[in-house]
Amino acid sequence: MDPVQVIPCLDIKEGRVVKGVRFVDLVDARDPAEAAGAYSEQGADLVVFLDIAATVEGRKTRLEWVRKVAGAVTVPFAVGGGISTLADMKELFEMGAAKVSINTAAVRDPGLVEAAAKEFGSERLVVAVDGEKDEATGRLEVVVSGGNRRADRELVEWCKEVESLGAGEILLTSKDADGTKDGYDIPMTKAAADAVSIPVVASGGAGTLDHMSDAVTEAGAAAVLAASVFHFGELTVRQVKEHLRDKGIAVNL
Repeated sequence: MDPVQVIPCLDIKEGRVVKGVRFVDLVDARDPAEAAGAYSEQGADLVVFLDIAATVEGRKTRLEWVRKVAGAVTVPFAVGGGISTLADMKELFEMGAAKVSINTAAVRDPGLVEAAAKEFGSERLVVAVDGEKDEATGRLEVVVSGGNRRADRELVEWCKEVESLGAGEILLTSKDADGTKDGYDIPMTKAAADAVSIPVVASGGAGTLDHMSDAVTEAGAAAVLAASVFHFGELTVRQVKEHLRDKGIAVNL
């Protein structure tokens, strides 16, 4: 098994790192360049930059924000939000991004996943999948446009489809768990991880060290992504990695 990655996530809005609960009630967290530098020093395996308002506002990724992060980060970084064409991806790769992440654009045009994988390689393409459980039916639903709209797609089937189209990994965020610090959505994460052979990154709900290890041992996540616990100084990347190591989980220290 490859070492499990620990990934801080920078949700960017109006040039600042923000964090909310279940995709709403956003509060200011910190400066993105400062955060990117700090997480690099702590040993992050990857830093994820998400321009969370881009799709909702109908615009492209704000490249000036990406440049600030690119100038501060010393580990690989990925960019998502407002990416809808191969040209968008090419521009971000030229700015130093190791990976790009697409979400709503992939649902709107699944062919973009296939085209991007062929153009740039699956290893550089992440498909972000946001999900919530329909309490009436128990069905896991894909949500898009910042979690504001259901896509009429069942989550596990969509994960299998994007794998078949060439996605290199899936960034899976539970809207129900996001920002709660009550733990990752283990059933949702396990359902996705069991259904595909590509790595699934657990996202949404991390609040303790045990939540991180549970995502790996109970749900089969290949990486753990978190925001609040890192932004507000509750945990460091190093602490998470040492905890995972102590649980017998391979990490890069």
